[in-house]
Amino acid sequence: MKKVLCAAALAASVTAMQPANAVEFDVRITNLSNAIYYTPFLVAAHPEGTSLFSTGQPASANLQAMAEGGDISGLVADVNGLGATVVENPAGGLLEPTASVEFSMNTDGTSNTRLSAVAMLLPTNDAFAGLNAVEIPTDPGTYVFNVPAYDAGTEANDELLTGGGAPGAPGMPADPGGLAGTGGTGAAMADANATVHIHRGSLGDTDAAAGISDLDSRVHRWLNPVIRVTVTVQ
Repeated sequence: MKKVLCAAALAASVTAMQPANAVEFDVRITNLSNAIYYTPFLVAAHPEGTSLFSTGQPASANLQAMAEGGDISGLVADVNGLGATVVENPAGGLLEPTASVEFSMNTDGTSNTRLSAVAMLLPTNDAFAGLNAVEIPTDPGTYVFNVPAYDAGTEANDELLTGGGAPGAPGMPADPGGLAGTGGTGAAMADANATVHIHRGSLGDTDAAAGISDLDSRVHRWLNPVIRVTVTVQ
């Protein structure tokens, strides 16, 4: 049995079908991009009524640290404070383009009925993949969530490779694939939406030594969804 759901609007449909939640389940995260890398993921099963972020609301300081520099330590502390079941950095580092990582989770003895997963996209300014508090299924089967990228709204999407990454520091921290250029003037100098919102994607250009962006539109361009999260209940 396979159920394919859009992560932006999936919770209601899953809730209607599932009266309870699985105690043990497997999770697979797949990078759907051509040239985007993911910083270490935070995956958490947590109580209903809690979440790592809310669209249309300003990012927390800990979400900003993850979205701008890949630092999940603050968010890990947040979910541990909720008694969450947590998996940190399941890929053991960056999740490369087209790669997948698999692991198991066990929520026995907890009230953790919601599943979230977040990681920063590289190279970007403050984009992150976000599976946001979906209800963990209970019926045996395979459940596929196609997950979009969000803009944290905390930094202008200038697309300049400056080594930035500390909260508030402009620029992109790195291009792990080594395909970015230099000399860009800045694709955007301000973010008109200072709340968490769906990301417009990277613009890039085709000038490796100038132009508006340090990204190559022929390889760094991406559209949603950006990852696929597959949950398997035996």
